[in-house]
Amino acid sequence: MKIAVLGSGAMGCLYGGKLAEAGLDVTLIDVWKEHVDAINARGLSVEGIGGDRVIKNIKAVTTPEEVKECDLLIVFVKATLTSQAMESARCIMGPHTSVLTLQNGLGNVEKISAVVGKEKVIAGVTGHGSTLLGPGKIRHAGQGNTVIGELDGKIDERLEAVGSVLEKGGFSVTLSNNVMGLIWGKLIVNIGINALTAVTGLKNGRLVDFPETEELLCGAVEEAMAVAKAKGISLEIGDPVEHTKKVARLTAENRSSMLQDVSNKRKTEISVINGAVVEEGVQYGVPTPINKVLYNLVSVKEKTYNEV
Repeated sequence: MKIAVLGSGAMGCLYGGKLAEAGLDVTLIDVWKEHVDAINARGLSVEGIGGDRVIKNIKAVTTPEEVKECDLLIVFVKATLTSQAMESARCIMGPHTSVLTLQNGLGNVEKISAVVGKEKVIAGVTGHGSTLLGPGKIRHAGQGNTVIGELDGKIDERLEAVGSVLEKGGFSVTLSNNVMGLIWGKLIVNIGINALTAVTGLKNGRLVDFPETEELLCGAVEEAMAVAKAKGISLEIGDPVEHTKKVARLTAENRSSMLQDVSNKRKTEISVINGAVVEEGVQYGVPTPINKVLYNLVSVKEKTYNEV
């Protein structure tokens, strides 16, 4: 099976790297040339969970045009870039190519489906945490389950095949018949963790060490739960507040993707995480004051990156 990873930052490298390590044919696609060159020259350096090692049998390119038609495309680009990235990846899509999105936030399924068709898309969420340390180097900082599902809720041969591929890479996989429930479940975890770490500079686990941040985490999650209920979303997780705290502890040493973004003065995914819940809250008449504050604070951080 030929696998391509579209968006090969911390998480793309983690999944692509572990799949390559298992002997699968993997090509990483990322626009950061220095990162791509480092991987091609020295391999992908991984530290943390699983031990420190260098994965050599992996290719990296800066554009999809450099990749042959693939059987599985795993999408890890920032949600704000999904449409643009998928348009560029049309050239590697064949009649039997499956597209797996493991991205954060809302709207990715719809954006990918608009380019390749709903029938090609599998959605999923991951409990793993990874940090990009520099060109060609990541830290695997947290691990959890990978849950994937077909958009129509069927557990079919294609879904089982993709799940089997991920398991070969050492990932613990669950197949779901409630894809929107699992997407909202992951969204709620990100709502409780990402913006708070971006604002405070804390690693994930530290959020539950202080009563102030724990209170905000709980409040942001509860607001998102209320919005999900108003939308008729059936969540896969029994107690989202406790689940989010558990994820924070399990990924204690991880610097969330949003914290990494603000630290490196990059555009964040705040608009498709906390911002998306604020928008949905307005639509359904559900107050979301904590998420609005978090959205505003991270947005101001983005706007002031270039100020001294």
